[in-house]
Amino acid sequence: MMTAIKNINKTNEKKLRVGIAGYGIVGKRRRKFIDQHPNLLTVAISDIKYKNNDILIDGVRCYKDYKKLINQEIDILFVCLPNKHAPAATILGINHDIHVFCEKPPGKTVEDIKNVIKAEKLHPNVKLKYGFNHRYHDSISDAKKIIESKKFGSILNFRGVYGKSMIIPFTGEWRSRRSDAGGGILLDQGIHMLDMLLFFSSKFVKVYSFISNNYWKHNVEDNAYIMMQDMKGRVAMLHSSATEWEHKFRLEITLEKALIELSGILSSSKSYGEEKLTIIEKNNHKTKKTKAIIRKYKVDNSWKKEINEFYDIIKKNKKIVNGNSQDALNVMKLIYKIYKSDKVWKNKFKIN
Repeated sequence: MMTAIKNINKTNEKKLRVGIAGYGIVGKRRRKFIDQHPNLLTVAISDIKYKNNDILIDGVRCYKDYKKLINQEIDILFVCLPNKHAPAATILGINHDIHVFCEKPPGKTVEDIKNVIKAEKLHPNVKLKYGFNHRYHDSISDAKKIIESKKFGSILNFRGVYGKSMIIPFTGEWRSRRSDAGGGILLDQGIHMLDMLLFFSSKFVKVYSFISNNYWKHNVEDNAYIMMQDMKGRVAMLHSSATEWEHKFRLEITLEKALIELSGILSSSKSYGEEKLTIIEKNNHKTKKTKAIIRKYKVDNSWKKEINEFYDIIKKNKKIVNGNSQDALNVMKLIYKIYKSDKVWKNKFKIN
């Protein structure tokens, strides 16, 4: 088999050939933007829905077993598999010198991502990127620029809510089983907001939490109530929930001279409402009026930007700044710190 690195060195003009492991909602969405790129081409996919291990659909090889993908001449592997399979598939790609883009979370446990990093270190020319997609939303990018500009001073605190309504994962699919998923709504969705908090701030050194599965009663959490303090003394409060009944995304970032309010997030389901960034400047005590600036976002460019960036990283041999394995490790460590800070939850499920 010709490896990814050999393929790229052979000719700079050649399209990079892509394999997708896991062809559900996310895998199909990734393919849409992969195939829109002029220098990427999907040549093989895998999914358990395929009965045979080698069939051809629209010129693309389809397999039941993701391990068969590496028998194809591919340069990039996109991993869109359940949490329990993601680390093994990622390591398989790395060990075959294939660049890997893996969806979040990187696995079920912190040990999973540590094992991936061990493989990554043995193959320094392979690019490994994780799909922390929210960093690429225009509202998040704009908030990051505002914070870094210091126009409104430094960050004081954070307050966020990210929740789903009655969702398929909590009606018996793999996301509702600890053996398959490793965790519930916090690991599945709250991970995005935790990653954003790390993106905007620094390491959180103090963590307090209440974790529960009182409503859906699966052996993974359906609510996580969290309070944290970072290295600079800034406090973040977060509620990650699977009992919102109406999809909700809201993150407030209090600065010294203004409040940044991120509300709604553009998604394929369009169920989180309009994506907006609101800047509310501190009261002018002479006039007792507040000044609000509202930016609205109509198009979700995040998936396209992620894939375009990954291609550019491979093509130009750049370092991965957003969504690297260290980012994945940091957020997984934080999630498990949250799980373990609730002693009842920790003991109930013997979380190490």
